[in-house]
Amino acid sequence: MKELYDVVVIGGGPAGLTAALYLARARYRVVVVEKEQFGGQIVITEEVVNYPGVERTSGRALTESMRRQAQNFGAEFLLAEVTELDMSADIKKVKTSRGESSCFGVLLAAGAHPRKVGFQGEEEFRGRGIAYCATCDGEFFTGRDVFVIGGGFAAAEESVFLTKYARHVTVLIRGDGFKCAPSVAEPALNHEKITVLTNTEVIEASGESTLECLRYRKNVTGEIMEYRPPEGENFGVFVFAGYEPATDLVRGIAECDERGYIVTDRLQKTSCDGLYAAGDVCIKPLRQVVTAVGDGALAATELERYAAAMQKKTGLHPEQPSAERPGRGAADPEGQTSAVPGENAGSREPGATGMSSGKTENAVKTAEEGGIFTPEMTAQLRSVFDKMSSPLILELYLDDTPLSMELKSYAEELAGLTGKIQLKNIRLSDPDSVPVKAEDLPCVRVCRANGEWSGLAFHGVPGGHEFTSFVLGLYNTSGPGQPLDEKTLEDLGKISRTVNMKILVSLSCTMCPELVTAAQRIAAENPFVTAEVYDLNHFPALKDRHQVMSVPCLVINDGEKVVFGKKNVGQVVELINSL
Repeated sequence: MKELYDVVVIGGGPAGLTAALYLARARYRVVVVEKEQFGGQIVITEEVVNYPGVERTSGRALTESMRRQAQNFGAEFLLAEVTELDMSADIKKVKTSRGESSCFGVLLAAGAHPRKVGFQGEEEFRGRGIAYCATCDGEFFTGRDVFVIGGGFAAAEESVFLTKYARHVTVLIRGDGFKCAPSVAEPALNHEKITVLTNTEVIEASGESTLECLRYRKNVTGEIMEYRPPEGENFGVFVFAGYEPATDLVRGIAECDERGYIVTDRLQKTSCDGLYAAGDVCIKPLRQVVTAVGDGALAATELERYAAAMQKKTGLHPEQPSAERPGRGAADPEGQTSAVPGENAGSREPGATGMSSGKTENAVKTAEEGGIFTPEMTAQLRSVFDKMSSPLILELYLDDTPLSMELKSYAEELAGLTGKIQLKNIRLSDPDSVPVKAEDLPCVRVCRANGEWSGLAFHGVPGGHEFTSFVLGLYNTSGPGQPLDEKTLEDLGKISRTVNMKILVSLSCTMCPELVTAAQRIAAENPFVTAEVYDLNHFPALKDRHQVMSVPCLVINDGEKVVFGKKNVGQVVELINSL
Protein backbone atom coordinates (compact mmCIF):
# COMPACT_ATOMS: atom_id res chain seq x y z
CA MET A 1 0.00 0.00 0.00
CA LYS A 2 1.68 3.16 -1.21
CA GLU A 3 -0.17 5.42 1.23
CA LEU A 4 0.19 3.27 4.32
CA TYR A 5 2.10 4.65 7.31
CA ASP A 6 3.79 2.66 10.00
CA VAL A 7 2.75 5.24 12.58
CA VAL A 8 0.54 8.32 12.71
CA VAL A 9 1.56 10.70 15.48
CA ILE A 10 -1.24 12.97 16.74
CA GLY A 11 0.32 16.13 18.13
CA GLY A 12 3.35 18.16 17.06
CA GLY A 13 4.81 19.10 20.45
CA PRO A 14 8.10 17.83 21.91
CA ALA A 15 6.73 14.32 22.55
CA GLY A 16 5.36 13.91 19.02
CA LEU A 17 8.39 15.44 17.32
CA THR A 18 10.78 13.21 19.27
CA ALA A 19 8.79 10.12 18.38
CA ALA A 20 8.80 11.14 14.71
CA LEU A 21 12.57 11.61 14.79
CA TYR A 22 13.16 8.16 16.31
CA LEU A 23 10.75 6.41 13.97
CA ALA A 24 11.98 8.09 10.79
CA ARG A 25 15.61 7.49 11.73
CA ALA A 26 14.78 3.80 12.15
CA ARG A 27 13.34 3.88 8.59
CA TYR A 28 9.67 3.66 9.57
CA ARG A 29 7.23 5.84 7.71
CA VAL A 30 5.65 8.36 10.07
CA VAL A 31 3.45 11.44 9.73
CA VAL A 32 2.88 14.00 12.48
CA VAL A 33 -0.64 15.47 12.44
CA GLU A 34 -0.98 18.77 14.31
CA LYS A 35 -4.10 20.94 14.38
CA GLU A 36 -2.59 24.23 15.58
CA GLN A 37 1.17 24.77 15.42
CA PHE A 38 4.17 22.51 15.47
CA GLY A 39 6.01 22.88 18.76
CA GLY A 40 3.07 22.76 21.16
CA GLN A 41 2.53 24.89 24.26
CA ILE A 42 6.24 25.51 24.83
CA VAL A 43 6.51 27.79 21.78
CA ILE A 44 5.07 30.72 23.76
CA THR A 45 7.87 30.43 26.33
CA GLU A 46 10.52 33.06 25.71
CA GLU A 47 13.24 31.44 27.76
CA VAL A 48 14.02 27.76 28.36
CA VAL A 49 16.99 27.23 30.71
CA ASN A 50 16.40 23.75 32.13
CA TYR A 51 16.64 21.57 29.04
CA PRO A 52 19.81 19.45 29.41
CA GLY A 53 22.62 20.38 27.05
CA VAL A 54 20.99 23.66 25.99
CA GLU A 55 21.95 26.48 28.32
CA ARG A 56 19.45 29.03 27.10
CA THR A 57 16.97 29.11 24.22
CA SER A 58 13.34 29.89 23.42
CA GLY A 59 10.60 27.30 23.28
CA ARG A 60 10.05 28.01 19.60
CA ALA A 61 13.72 27.64 18.69
CA LEU A 62 14.02 24.39 20.64
CA THR A 63 11.01 22.72 19.05
CA GLU A 64 11.79 24.04 15.57
CA SER A 65 15.17 22.32 15.88
CA MET A 66 13.36 19.10 16.86
CA ARG A 67 11.06 19.43 13.85
CA ARG A 68 13.95 19.94 11.45
CA GLN A 69 15.77 16.91 12.86
CA ALA A 70 12.71 14.73 12.31
CA GLN A 71 12.18 16.20 8.85
CA ASN A 72 15.79 15.54 7.88
CA PHE A 73 15.26 11.85 8.59
CA GLY A 74 12.15 11.79 6.40
CA ALA A 75 9.30 12.38 8.84
CA GLU A 76 6.21 13.90 7.23
CA PHE A 77 3.99 16.65 8.63
CA LEU A 78 0.32 17.52 8.22
CA LEU A 79 -1.50 20.48 9.75
CA ALA A 80 -5.02 19.17 10.28
CA GLU A 81 -7.43 18.19 13.03
CA VAL A 82 -7.90 14.50 13.76
CA THR A 83 -11.64 13.94 14.00
CA GLU A 84 -11.96 10.18 14.52
CA LEU A 85 -9.92 7.03 15.15
CA ASP A 86 -10.82 3.54 13.99
CA MET A 87 -8.58 1.15 15.91
CA SER A 88 -10.65 -1.99 15.29
CA ALA A 89 -8.50 -3.72 12.65
CA ASP A 90 -4.84 -4.41 11.91
CA ILE A 91 -4.85 -1.38 9.61
CA LYS A 92 -5.90 1.58 11.74
CA LYS A 93 -7.78 4.53 10.22
CA VAL A 94 -7.06 8.13 11.27
CA LYS A 95 -9.69 10.52 9.95
CA THR A 96 -8.69 14.18 9.75
CA SER A 97 -10.11 17.46 8.48
CA ARG A 98 -7.93 16.93 5.42
CA GLY A 99 -8.60 13.30 4.59
CA GLU A 100 -7.93 9.86 6.01
CA SER A 101 -4.65 8.09 6.72
CA SER A 102 -4.00 4.37 7.22
CA CYS A 103 -1.39 3.03 9.60
CA PHE A 104 -0.33 0.19 11.86
CA GLY A 105 0.09 2.18 15.06
CA VAL A 106 -1.01 5.50 16.54
CA LEU A 107 0.76 7.72 19.05
CA LEU A 108 -1.44 10.21 20.92
CA ALA A 109 0.74 13.18 21.89
CA ALA A 110 -1.86 15.95 21.63
CA GLY A 111 -0.87 17.72 24.84
CA ALA A 112 -3.26 19.84 26.89
CA HIS A 113 -5.10 23.16 26.72
CA PRO A 114 -5.66 25.85 29.37
CA ARG A 115 -8.26 25.07 32.00
CA LYS A 116 -10.96 27.58 32.93
CA VAL A 117 -11.57 28.31 36.61
CA GLY A 118 -15.35 28.72 36.30
CA PHE A 119 -15.93 31.85 38.36
CA GLN A 120 -18.90 34.09 37.55
CA GLY A 121 -18.20 36.33 34.55
CA GLU A 122 -15.19 34.35 33.29
CA GLU A 123 -16.73 33.45 29.95
CA GLU A 124 -18.71 36.69 29.61
CA PHE A 125 -15.60 38.90 29.76
CA ARG A 126 -13.21 36.69 27.82
CA GLY A 127 -11.45 38.98 25.36
CA ARG A 128 -12.67 42.08 27.15
CA GLY A 129 -10.49 41.87 30.23
CA ILE A 130 -10.04 38.15 30.86
CA ALA A 131 -7.27 36.38 28.96
CA TYR A 132 -5.34 33.11 28.91
CA CYS A 133 -2.14 33.97 27.05
CA ALA A 134 0.33 36.55 28.36
CA THR A 135 2.32 36.53 25.13
CA CYS A 136 -0.72 37.28 22.98
CA ASP A 137 -2.55 39.73 25.21
CA GLY A 138 -0.08 41.24 27.67
CA GLU A 139 0.53 44.36 25.58
CA PHE A 140 -3.17 45.31 25.78
CA PHE A 141 -2.57 46.17 29.44
CA THR A 142 0.54 48.28 29.16
CA GLY A 143 0.70 50.65 32.12
CA ARG A 144 -2.36 49.00 33.72
CA ASP A 145 -2.92 46.72 36.71
CA VAL A 146 -3.13 43.00 36.05
CA PHE A 147 -4.28 40.00 38.09
CA VAL A 148 -2.99 36.46 37.60
CA ILE A 149 -5.08 33.51 38.80
CA GLY A 150 -3.16 30.33 39.56
CA GLY A 151 -0.33 28.91 41.62
CA GLY A 152 1.52 26.60 39.26
CA PHE A 153 4.50 26.90 36.93
CA ALA A 154 2.64 28.94 34.31
CA ALA A 155 1.25 31.43 36.83
CA ALA A 156 4.70 32.05 38.33
CA GLU A 157 6.47 32.38 35.01
CA GLU A 158 3.82 34.43 33.22
CA SER A 159 3.35 36.85 36.11
CA VAL A 160 6.99 37.84 35.69
CA PHE A 161 6.54 38.12 31.92
CA LEU A 162 3.55 40.42 32.41
CA THR A 163 5.66 42.91 34.36
CA LYS A 164 7.10 43.93 30.98
CA TYR A 165 3.75 45.58 30.30
CA ALA A 166 1.74 45.95 33.49
CA ARG A 167 2.05 48.67 36.11
CA HIS A 168 1.57 46.02 38.79
CA VAL A 169 0.72 42.31 38.90
CA THR A 170 -1.29 40.69 41.69
CA VAL A 171 -1.20 36.88 41.83
CA LEU A 172 -4.19 35.17 43.44
CA ILE A 173 -3.40 31.64 44.70
CA ARG A 174 -6.13 29.47 46.17
CA GLY A 175 -3.66 27.39 48.19
CA ASP A 176 -0.84 28.19 50.58
CA GLY A 177 1.65 29.15 47.87
CA PHE A 178 3.15 28.31 44.49
CA LYS A 179 3.16 24.60 43.72
CA CYS A 180 6.02 24.80 41.24
CA ALA A 181 9.75 24.48 41.91
CA PRO A 182 11.20 27.19 44.20
CA SER A 183 13.56 28.30 41.43
CA VAL A 184 10.54 29.13 39.26
CA ALA A 185 8.51 30.76 42.04
CA GLU A 186 11.34 32.87 43.43
CA PRO A 187 11.44 35.51 40.64
CA ALA A 188 7.71 36.14 41.12
CA LEU A 189 7.90 36.21 44.92
CA ASN A 190 10.79 38.68 44.89
CA HIS A 191 9.71 40.94 42.04
CA GLU A 192 9.04 44.55 43.05
CA LYS A 193 6.05 44.80 40.69
CA ILE A 194 4.36 41.58 41.89
CA THR A 195 2.16 40.99 44.94
CA VAL A 196 1.27 37.38 45.79
CA LEU A 197 -1.92 36.73 47.77
CA THR A 198 -2.31 33.16 49.02
CA ASN A 199 -5.46 31.40 50.23
CA THR A 200 -7.40 33.71 47.93
CA GLU A 201 -9.89 32.90 45.21
CA VAL A 202 -11.93 34.86 42.71
CA ILE A 203 -15.66 35.20 43.28
CA GLU A 204 -16.82 37.29 40.35
CA ALA A 205 -15.74 39.41 37.38
CA SER A 206 -18.27 42.06 36.42
CA GLY A 207 -18.83 45.16 34.34
CA GLU A 208 -20.90 46.56 31.50
CA SER A 209 -19.38 45.95 28.06
CA THR A 210 -15.85 45.41 29.46
CA LEU A 211 -14.38 44.16 32.72
CA GLU A 212 -14.78 46.82 35.40
CA CYS A 213 -14.58 44.99 38.73
CA LEU A 214 -12.97 41.89 40.25
CA ARG A 215 -14.18 40.50 43.56
CA TYR A 216 -12.12 37.94 45.45
CA ARG A 217 -12.19 36.36 48.89
CA LYS A 218 -9.45 35.75 51.44
CA ASN A 219 -10.41 32.26 52.55
CA VAL A 220 -8.73 32.35 55.97
CA THR A 221 -10.56 35.47 57.16
CA GLY A 222 -13.55 35.39 54.85
CA GLU A 223 -12.87 39.01 53.89
CA ILE A 224 -14.23 40.06 50.48
CA MET A 225 -11.94 42.30 48.45
CA GLU A 226 -12.92 44.33 45.41
CA TYR A 227 -10.75 45.91 42.77
CA ARG A 228 -11.82 48.66 40.38
CA PRO A 229 -9.31 50.43 38.13
CA PRO A 230 -8.76 54.20 38.24
CA GLU A 231 -11.31 56.13 36.20
CA GLY A 232 -10.61 55.97 32.48
CA GLU A 233 -8.46 52.83 32.73
CA ASN A 234 -9.03 49.14 32.11
CA PHE A 235 -7.36 46.17 33.76
CA GLY A 236 -6.68 42.54 32.98
CA VAL A 237 -7.18 39.13 34.56
CA PHE A 238 -4.99 36.30 33.24
CA VAL A 239 -6.07 32.77 34.08
CA PHE A 240 -3.33 30.15 34.49
CA ALA A 241 -5.16 27.41 36.36
CA GLY A 242 -3.55 24.36 34.83
CA TYR A 243 -4.42 22.35 31.75
CA GLU A 244 -6.92 19.79 30.53
CA PRO A 245 -5.59 16.83 28.55
CA ALA A 246 -6.63 16.60 24.89
CA THR A 247 -7.94 13.05 25.16
CA ASP A 248 -11.54 13.42 23.95
CA LEU A 249 -10.51 11.62 20.77
CA VAL A 250 -9.81 8.36 22.63
CA ARG A 251 -12.69 8.39 25.12
CA GLY A 252 -14.37 5.02 24.78
CA ILE A 253 -11.33 3.62 22.96
CA ALA A 254 -8.70 3.61 25.71
CA GLU A 255 -8.81 3.87 29.50
CA CYS A 256 -8.56 7.35 31.03
CA ASP A 257 -8.62 8.43 34.67
CA GLU A 258 -11.27 10.61 36.29
CA ARG A 259 -9.47 13.81 35.17
CA GLY A 260 -9.26 12.67 31.57
CA TYR A 261 -5.58 11.71 31.48
CA ILE A 262 -4.87 8.55 29.51
CA VAL A 263 -3.67 5.43 31.34
CA THR A 264 -0.47 3.83 29.99
CA ASP A 265 1.93 1.14 31.13
CA ARG A 266 5.66 1.76 31.65
CA LEU A 267 6.21 1.44 27.89
CA GLN A 268 3.59 4.14 27.03
CA LYS A 269 1.10 1.54 25.74
CA THR A 270 -2.59 2.23 26.37
CA SER A 271 -5.36 -0.29 26.96
CA CYS A 272 -6.06 -0.26 23.19
CA ASP A 273 -3.87 -2.43 20.98
CA GLY A 274 -1.76 -0.29 18.65
CA LEU A 275 -2.39 2.94 20.55
CA TYR A 276 0.41 4.55 22.56
CA ALA A 277 0.49 7.89 24.36
CA ALA A 278 3.21 10.38 25.30
CA GLY A 279 3.58 13.79 26.90
CA ASP A 280 0.98 15.87 28.73
CA VAL A 281 -1.95 13.57 27.88
CA CYS A 282 -0.49 10.94 30.22
CA ILE A 283 -0.75 10.48 33.98
CA LYS A 284 2.59 11.72 35.30
CA PRO A 285 4.00 13.75 38.21
CA LEU A 286 6.04 16.16 36.07
CA ARG A 287 4.98 17.81 32.82
CA GLN A 288 8.06 19.36 31.26
CA VAL A 289 9.71 19.29 27.82
CA VAL A 290 12.32 16.84 29.06
CA THR A 291 9.72 14.33 30.28
CA ALA A 292 7.68 14.70 27.08
CA VAL A 293 10.80 13.97 25.04
CA GLY A 294 11.48 10.87 27.13
CA ASP A 295 7.91 9.65 26.66
CA GLY A 296 8.14 10.20 22.91
CA ALA A 297 11.41 8.30 22.57
CA LEU A 298 10.14 5.34 24.61
CA ALA A 299 6.82 5.19 22.76
CA ALA A 300 8.62 5.34 19.41
CA THR A 301 10.88 2.40 20.19
CA GLU A 302 7.86 0.35 21.23
CA LEU A 303 5.98 1.39 18.10
CA GLU A 304 8.95 0.29 16.01
CA ARG A 305 8.51 -3.22 17.41
CA TYR A 306 4.75 -3.07 16.92
CA ALA A 307 5.04 -1.85 13.31
CA ALA A 308 7.62 -4.52 12.47
CA ALA A 309 5.32 -7.21 13.85
CA MET A 310 2.38 -5.85 11.86
CA GLN A 311 4.43 -5.73 8.66
CA LYS A 312 5.24 -9.41 9.16
CA LYS A 313 1.64 -10.30 10.01
CA THR A 314 -0.02 -8.45 7.12
CA GLY A 315 2.71 -8.71 4.51
CA LEU A 316 2.35 -4.96 3.92
CA HIS A 317 5.36 -2.66 3.98
CA PRO A 318 4.98 1.14 3.97
CA GLU A 319 7.37 3.10 1.81
CA GLN A 320 10.52 3.77 3.82
CA PRO A 321 11.47 7.40 4.48
CA SER A 322 14.65 8.76 2.98
CA ALA A 323 16.52 11.82 4.14
CA GLU A 324 17.66 12.38 0.55
CA ARG A 325 14.23 12.15 -1.02
CA PRO A 326 13.53 15.65 -2.43
CA GLY A 327 10.82 17.55 -0.62
CA ARG A 328 9.81 14.69 1.65
CA GLY A 329 8.97 16.35 4.92
CA ALA A 330 9.53 19.84 3.56
CA ALA A 331 6.97 22.10 5.14
CA ASP A 332 4.14 23.74 3.22
CA PRO A 333 1.97 26.75 4.06
CA GLU A 334 0.48 24.65 6.82
CA GLY A 335 3.47 22.49 7.56
CA GLN A 336 2.65 19.59 5.26
CA THR A 337 5.00 17.63 3.05
CA SER A 338 5.60 18.41 -0.54
CA ALA A 339 3.34 16.40 -2.83
CA VAL A 340 0.36 18.10 -4.45
CA PRO A 341 -2.82 17.60 -2.39
CA GLY A 342 -5.88 15.74 -3.53
CA GLU A 343 -4.12 13.11 -5.63
CA ASN A 344 -4.52 10.36 -3.04
CA ALA A 345 -5.11 9.81 0.64
CA GLY A 346 -1.51 10.30 1.60
CA SER A 347 -0.72 13.30 -0.55
CA ARG A 348 0.56 16.49 1.04
CA GLU A 349 1.04 20.11 0.06
CA PRO A 350 4.11 22.24 -0.64
CA GLY A 351 6.16 23.98 1.92
CA ALA A 352 6.14 26.89 4.41
CA THR A 353 6.51 25.86 8.03
CA GLY A 354 9.13 27.77 9.96
CA MET A 355 8.34 31.02 8.17
CA SER A 356 7.08 32.78 11.28
CA SER A 357 9.47 34.67 13.49
CA GLY A 358 8.25 33.76 16.94
CA LYS A 359 7.71 36.79 19.15
CA THR A 360 9.27 39.33 16.82
CA GLU A 361 6.79 41.64 15.16
CA ASN A 362 7.57 40.71 11.56
CA ALA A 363 8.91 37.65 9.78
CA VAL A 364 10.95 39.92 7.57
CA LYS A 365 14.44 41.26 7.94
CA THR A 366 15.20 44.93 7.54
CA ALA A 367 17.10 46.07 4.49
CA GLU A 368 20.06 46.84 6.73
CA GLU A 369 20.23 43.16 7.66
CA GLY A 370 20.66 42.26 4.00
CA GLY A 371 17.25 41.28 2.70
CA ILE A 372 13.63 40.58 3.48
CA PHE A 373 13.17 36.81 3.38
CA THR A 374 15.73 34.36 4.69
CA PRO A 375 17.11 31.76 2.25
CA GLU A 376 15.00 29.05 3.91
CA MET A 377 11.84 31.15 3.51
CA THR A 378 12.70 31.86 -0.12
CA ALA A 379 13.08 28.16 -0.94
CA GLN A 380 9.81 27.29 0.77
CA LEU A 381 7.93 30.14 -0.87
CA ARG A 382 9.05 29.05 -4.32
CA SER A 383 7.80 25.55 -3.55
CA VAL A 384 4.38 26.97 -2.67
CA PHE A 385 4.22 29.20 -5.75
CA ASP A 386 5.08 26.25 -8.01
CA LYS A 387 1.88 24.54 -6.87
CA MET A 388 -0.39 27.55 -7.40
CA SER A 389 -2.83 27.03 -10.27
CA SER A 390 -3.43 30.57 -11.51
CA PRO A 391 -1.80 34.03 -11.30
CA LEU A 392 -2.73 36.59 -8.66
CA ILE A 393 -2.57 40.37 -8.40
CA LEU A 394 -1.62 42.06 -5.14
CA GLU A 395 -3.18 45.50 -4.95
CA LEU A 396 -1.16 47.81 -2.72
CA TYR A 397 -2.84 50.74 -0.98
CA LEU A 398 -0.08 52.84 0.56
CA ASP A 399 0.51 56.19 2.19
CA ASP A 400 3.75 57.95 3.14
CA THR A 401 4.35 56.10 6.42
CA PRO A 402 7.34 53.80 7.09
CA LEU A 403 4.89 50.92 7.54
CA SER A 404 3.66 51.42 3.97
CA MET A 405 7.22 51.38 2.70
CA GLU A 406 7.81 48.15 4.58
CA LEU A 407 4.71 46.59 3.01
CA LYS A 408 5.82 47.76 -0.43
CA SER A 409 9.26 46.17 -0.02
CA TYR A 410 7.67 43.00 1.33
CA ALA A 411 5.30 42.68 -1.64
CA GLU A 412 8.00 43.50 -4.21
CA GLU A 413 10.33 40.80 -2.95
CA LEU A 414 7.48 38.32 -2.72
CA ALA A 415 6.47 39.01 -6.33
CA GLY A 416 10.11 38.77 -7.38
CA LEU A 417 10.13 35.09 -6.44
CA THR A 418 7.50 34.05 -8.97
CA GLY A 419 5.85 35.08 -12.20
CA LYS A 420 2.47 34.15 -10.74
CA ILE A 421 2.21 37.30 -8.63
CA GLN A 422 1.88 40.79 -10.08
CA LEU A 423 1.76 44.05 -8.15
CA LYS A 424 -0.59 46.93 -8.71
CA ASN A 425 -0.08 50.20 -6.87
CA ILE A 426 -3.38 52.02 -6.39
CA ARG A 427 -3.29 55.82 -6.59
CA LEU A 428 -4.90 57.52 -3.61
CA SER A 429 -5.36 60.92 -5.26
CA ASP A 430 -9.13 60.43 -5.42
CA PRO A 431 -10.17 58.94 -2.04
CA ASP A 432 -13.78 58.49 -3.13
CA SER A 433 -12.75 56.03 -5.84
CA VAL A 434 -10.54 53.92 -3.59
CA PRO A 435 -12.19 50.97 -1.75
CA VAL A 436 -9.81 51.22 1.21
CA LYS A 437 -10.27 54.04 3.70
CA ALA A 438 -7.33 56.21 4.72
CA GLU A 439 -7.52 54.98 8.32
CA ASP A 440 -7.14 51.39 7.06
CA LEU A 441 -3.79 51.96 5.33
CA PRO A 442 -1.47 50.35 4.50
CA CYS A 443 -3.30 47.45 2.94
CA VAL A 444 -2.67 44.65 0.47
CA ARG A 445 -5.69 43.10 -1.27
CA VAL A 446 -5.43 39.72 -3.00
CA CYS A 447 -7.06 39.76 -6.45
CA ARG A 448 -7.52 37.09 -9.07
CA ALA A 449 -5.96 37.31 -12.54
CA ASN A 450 -9.01 39.13 -13.95
CA GLY A 451 -8.62 41.88 -11.35
CA GLU A 452 -11.56 40.76 -9.25
CA TRP A 453 -10.97 41.08 -5.50
CA SER A 454 -10.92 37.65 -3.86
CA GLY A 455 -12.22 39.01 -0.56
CA LEU A 456 -8.84 38.63 1.18
CA ALA A 457 -6.91 41.60 2.53
CA PHE A 458 -4.23 42.33 5.11
CA HIS A 459 -3.89 45.71 6.82
CA GLY A 460 -0.32 46.24 8.00
CA VAL A 461 2.54 43.91 7.10
CA PRO A 462 1.75 40.17 7.21
CA GLY A 463 4.74 39.08 9.27
CA GLY A 464 5.31 37.24 12.54
CA HIS A 465 2.89 34.38 12.99
CA GLU A 466 0.73 35.72 10.15
CA PHE A 467 3.35 35.22 7.44
CA THR A 468 2.44 31.58 6.87
CA SER A 469 -1.31 32.28 7.00
CA PHE A 470 -0.91 35.04 4.39
CA VAL A 471 0.97 32.70 2.05
CA LEU A 472 -1.68 30.06 2.64
CA GLY A 473 -4.31 32.65 1.70
CA LEU A 474 -2.54 33.14 -1.64
CA TYR A 475 -2.48 29.39 -2.19
CA ASN A 476 -6.19 29.02 -1.39
CA THR A 477 -7.12 31.91 -3.68
CA SER A 478 -5.02 30.72 -6.61
CA GLY A 479 -6.02 27.09 -6.21
CA PRO A 480 -6.14 24.24 -5.78
CA GLY A 481 -6.37 25.29 -2.14
CA GLN A 482 -6.83 23.25 0.98
CA PRO A 483 -9.40 20.48 0.61
CA LEU A 484 -12.60 20.79 2.63
CA ASP A 485 -14.84 17.92 3.68
CA GLU A 486 -18.27 17.53 2.09
CA LYS A 487 -20.19 18.64 5.19
CA THR A 488 -18.17 21.87 5.48
CA LEU A 489 -18.57 22.60 1.78
CA GLU A 490 -22.31 22.03 2.05
CA ASP A 491 -22.60 24.37 5.03
CA LEU A 492 -20.35 26.93 3.38
CA GLY A 493 -22.60 26.92 0.33
CA LYS A 494 -25.54 27.96 2.51
CA ILE A 495 -23.99 31.39 3.05
CA SER A 496 -25.92 33.54 0.59
CA ARG A 497 -25.79 37.00 2.12
CA THR A 498 -22.92 39.46 2.38
CA VAL A 499 -20.64 38.67 5.30
CA ASN A 500 -17.73 40.98 6.05
CA MET A 501 -15.23 39.55 8.51
CA LYS A 502 -12.51 41.54 10.22
CA ILE A 503 -9.92 39.43 12.03
CA LEU A 504 -8.03 41.46 14.59
CA VAL A 505 -4.65 39.96 15.45
CA SER A 506 -1.28 40.49 17.05
CA LEU A 507 1.72 39.26 15.07
CA SER A 508 3.16 37.75 18.25
CA CYS A 509 0.05 35.65 18.93
CA THR A 510 0.35 31.91 18.35
CA MET A 511 -3.43 31.40 18.42
CA CYS A 512 -4.38 33.92 15.73
CA PRO A 513 -3.26 32.09 12.55
CA GLU A 514 -5.86 29.32 12.86
CA LEU A 515 -8.73 31.83 12.80
CA VAL A 516 -7.08 33.88 10.04
CA THR A 517 -6.56 30.80 7.88
CA ALA A 518 -10.13 29.62 8.45
CA ALA A 519 -11.67 32.99 7.58
CA GLN A 520 -9.51 33.35 4.46
CA ARG A 521 -10.36 29.83 3.30
CA ILE A 522 -14.08 30.64 3.57
CA ALA A 523 -13.67 33.93 1.70
CA ALA A 524 -11.68 32.26 -1.07
CA GLU A 525 -14.46 29.70 -1.50
CA ASN A 526 -17.61 31.82 -1.10
CA PRO A 527 -18.06 35.08 -3.08
CA PHE A 528 -20.43 36.51 -0.45
CA VAL A 529 -17.71 36.49 2.22
CA THR A 530 -14.72 38.78 2.76
CA ALA A 531 -11.91 38.33 5.28
CA GLU A 532 -9.74 41.32 6.18
CA VAL A 533 -6.95 40.91 8.71
CA TYR A 534 -5.76 43.83 10.84
CA ASP A 535 -2.57 43.98 12.89
CA LEU A 536 -4.02 45.73 15.94
CA ASN A 537 -0.64 47.19 16.80
CA HIS A 538 -1.22 49.69 13.98
CA PHE A 539 -4.99 50.11 14.15
CA PRO A 540 -5.85 51.14 17.72
CA ALA A 541 -9.15 52.71 16.64
CA LEU A 542 -10.51 49.25 15.83
CA LYS A 543 -9.40 47.99 19.22
CA ASP A 544 -11.24 50.82 20.94
CA ARG A 545 -14.35 50.58 18.75
CA HIS A 546 -14.89 46.91 19.52
CA GLN A 547 -13.37 47.03 23.04
CA VAL A 548 -10.79 44.38 22.22
CA MET A 549 -8.44 43.25 24.99
CA SER A 550 -7.54 39.86 23.59
CA VAL A 551 -6.69 38.31 20.25
CA PRO A 552 -7.69 36.78 17.99
CA CYS A 553 -10.95 38.71 17.67
CA LEU A 554 -13.47 38.09 14.90
CA VAL A 555 -15.76 41.00 14.05
CA ILE A 556 -18.61 40.11 11.69
CA ASN A 557 -20.44 42.83 9.74
CA ASP A 558 -18.90 45.68 11.73
CA GLY A 559 -20.10 44.42 15.10
CA GLU A 560 -23.17 42.32 14.35
CA LYS A 561 -21.21 39.59 16.12
CA VAL A 562 -17.89 39.84 17.98
CA VAL A 563 -16.18 36.67 19.23
CA PHE A 564 -12.77 35.87 20.68
CA GLY A 565 -10.46 32.87 20.44
CA LYS A 566 -9.20 30.54 17.76
CA LYS A 567 -11.65 28.73 15.51
CA ASN A 568 -11.43 26.36 12.56
CA VAL A 569 -13.28 26.56 9.24
CA GLY A 570 -16.25 24.52 10.41
CA GLN A 571 -16.70 26.61 13.54
CA VAL A 572 -16.58 29.91 11.63
CA VAL A 573 -19.06 28.64 9.03
CA GLU A 574 -21.38 27.47 11.81
CA LEU A 575 -21.10 30.87 13.48
CA ILE A 576 -21.96 32.71 10.25
CA ASN A 577 -24.93 30.47 9.50
CA SER A 578 -26.27 31.00 13.03
CA LEU A 579 -26.61 34.77 12.55
